[in-house]
Amino acid sequence: MDIRPVVLITGALTGIGRATAIAFAREKVRVVVSGRRVEEGRQLADELRALGTEAQFVQSDVRFEDDIRELIDRTVAQFGRLDIAVNAAGTEGEWSPVTEQTPERYAAVFDTNVLGTLLAMKHELRVMAPQGSGSIVNISSTMGSRGAAGASLYVASKHAVEGLTKSAALEAAAFGVRVNAVAPGPVETAMLNRLTTTNERKAALVAGLPLKRAGTPEELAEAIVFVASSRASFMTGEILRVNGGKTAS
Repeated sequence: MDIRPVVLITGALTGIGRATAIAFAREKVRVVVSGRRVEEGRQLADELRALGTEAQFVQSDVRFEDDIRELIDRTVAQFGRLDIAVNAAGTEGEWSPVTEQTPERYAAVFDTNVLGTLLAMKHELRVMAPQGSGSIVNISSTMGSRGAAGASLYVASKHAVEGLTKSAALEAAAFGVRVNAVAPGPVETAMLNRLTTTNERKAALVAGLPLKRAGTPEELAEAIVFVASSRASFMTGEILRVNGGKTAS
């Protein structure tokens, strides 16, 4: 019987999610990666297999419960269990003042960041609770604990992710399942480039960090792997902030 842990990652095709999939593959665990783009997903699964682990891609969109249900069911059908889930699917939405926000923009952000996280945990816990074990890591943000002008919907969604994380942790503890979140600061991803729009603006943002640089997806992946692992076995309901000192003062 194969006793290697089974890891599921949503939002695995880019940025932090992709780096996390690679980090877990190097640990030689079994990995299921999920996202909306089929070709990129298959290529990532091939890359993970080349690192010497079992890997599978399942197309899914976290905004839809049927997709999430099928994702979890296919994971269990393939590997027999689910030990770790990283809910990395997210979007920054369209940033603008509160007075310019619309119900459509709200839905575009909250359906992915909040509803997607909720549905993922619902079905992950459906499997983990009967097992009596498991670890879930949600992805928040520095903005999950503070405000940011022009980013009201994204900020609110990440506050919600942290609230969901803490509430789910209290419920899941009775079943031996841990639920935590990792909250990145500025990280060198396509999302950061979209948000800052120019090299000058990105440089100004990074200059405000105590460490004077943006993080890398790989650094965030290492933090996620740690929080998910048995090395953090007494941690649940916590938000690990990995942001170059941004929230130190």
